[in-house]
Amino acid sequence: MNEFFLHFLWKHRLFYADSLTTTEGDTIHVLMPGNENPDAGPDFFNARIRIGETIWAGNVEIHQRSSDWLRHKHELDAAYDNVILHVVKENDLEITNSKGKRVTCVELPYPEELEQNYSHLLKSNAWIPCAKSIHRVPPITLQIWYHALMVERLEQKTQEIRSRLEQNKNDWNETFYQFLARNFGFKTNSLPFEMLAKALPLSVLAKHKNDLFQLEALLFGAAGLLNEELVGDDYFLALRKEFSFLYKKYKLKPIEGHLWKFLRLRPVNFPTVRIAQFAMLIHQSSALFSHLIEIEKLAGIRELFQVETSAYWQTHYKFNRASKEKLKHLGDTSFFSLVINTLVPFLFVYGEYHQKQKLKDQALTFMEQIPAEKNSILTNWEQLGVGARSAFDSQALIQLKNSYCNSKKCLNCPVGMKLINRNSHEKHEPVDE
Repeated sequence: MNEFFLHFLWKHRLFYADSLTTTEGDTIHVLMPGNENPDAGPDFFNARIRIGETIWAGNVEIHQRSSDWLRHKHELDAAYDNVILHVVKENDLEITNSKGKRVTCVELPYPEELEQNYSHLLKSNAWIPCAKSIHRVPPITLQIWYHALMVERLEQKTQEIRSRLEQNKNDWNETFYQFLARNFGFKTNSLPFEMLAKALPLSVLAKHKNDLFQLEALLFGAAGLLNEELVGDDYFLALRKEFSFLYKKYKLKPIEGHLWKFLRLRPVNFPTVRIAQFAMLIHQSSALFSHLIEIEKLAGIRELFQVETSAYWQTHYKFNRASKEKLKHLGDTSFFSLVINTLVPFLFVYGEYHQKQKLKDQALTFMEQIPAEKNSILTNWEQLGVGARSAFDSQALIQLKNSYCNSKKCLNCPVGMKLINRNSHEKHEPVDE
């Protein structure tokens, strides 16, 4: 059994408190187990423990075996001199601190079934460790857990935003533009879209925002999609001619056109169509991010993203290939994806950065108003009887699967904790058949 399991038992007091004694026979009463330390140093800080008749205040260190103290070289580290209790599963060696003083040790007694329950989860080969036992946990346990998971997921996303913001010298509009462009690629073309945004600064586009034709020339040219010789397509040739002037004026360095992927995409999702929609969004908006953070209703944001394409793209999916006329607007699914992956994280980090709790709350409210996503992860959750009522729930479940279930961090999950600590009189249902 790993050391994290002993941490779990100590933190939640899941040991036999009445029979707790030091290896020398002194009674132990845990007044406060202490605060878990996520950094270097003793495992728990500020514990209060009565040993015999004396109350001690200090730190607690936990190991599988007491000899691990030497293996980790704690006897040479003064940071461990304030350890008042060494908690182990097996005491195989008497140890001392850097001052040569013996460290009081206890072999932690705990119910055997807790270890058995945890072992079932660790040995599971199912989609999630508790796939065959999650039905034993009340749904409210997961629902309460969703909020922490959602905030955790947003904080992970905002770390990248903060880093990029620093690179862009705290220019929120430029940073938002780059992330919005990336997410306009919708996974398949996210990388070339992001590269396009870096190759074509927002400041350049802003100078031409009132001219949709010039915006398309800049975007398609910087995307490397105007390099071919397409005789017979007058619009393509006109864009190409316009870009040949603009790219010299702004000293632009286009990306490689071969980076864009068309294969196995529905025509409406072709990068050419997405770039045309992106051009229209820039054409119709001004200081987009600054405007978005002032809008309190999701419906108002949807109006901003009610973009179609220029007339040429209503009869084309690719250059020089005419098709049946069709309005190519940004659909609800695409819009919701942009809100989930771009707007919500930016609202959250902007609110945090400027200490505006209202914006952080607004970001979470938007997630509750958006339908749950549909993907393989959520399908598997549904098969286990765990549904998502909104994007708030679906994002939380994705976070749970990727950050906890995949690495079997059951000791950090309320579901796993309940299954490990279920009553010993209950009949055990093994996780694996």
